[in-house]
Amino acid sequence: MSPSPASASPAPVVIRISPMAHFAVGFLTLGILALVLANPTWFAVLLVIPVVASFAVARYRTTADRDTVTARSLVSSRTVQWEDVDGLRFDRSAWASAHLKDGSDVRLPAVTFATLPQLTAATDGRVPNPYE
Repeated sequence: MSPSPASASPAPVVIRISPMAHFAVGFLTLGILALVLANPTWFAVLLVIPVVASFAVARYRTTADRDTVTARSLVSSRTVQWEDVDGLRFDRSAWASAHLKDGSDVRLPAVTFATLPQLTAATDGRVPNPYE
């Protein structure tokens, strides 16, 4: 027998950088190609930059469910229990930071003020929805 919809916990939400950012990486590649074609000996190594940027667009994400939040960066990921989070902070960067009770911060990639309703739904209200 399956659990009733009211008792089922919400599905985890995955917040990513928009795939449209790959178009920006493509334009960056065109700009770098102008330098590479001018002098391939010196500037060919610059073609690594768009590869790393595209990899970052694909890798950076925040996954949140009722109990935990996982921040995934270019080379690592960190999972934190929501009980350990003191609050979310929006500083000068576009992405939110989770301020932990031990005083440290965890950057939440791709989490913006506009994505807070998604976090509210996934966490069963642990993250308040500022639009309500």
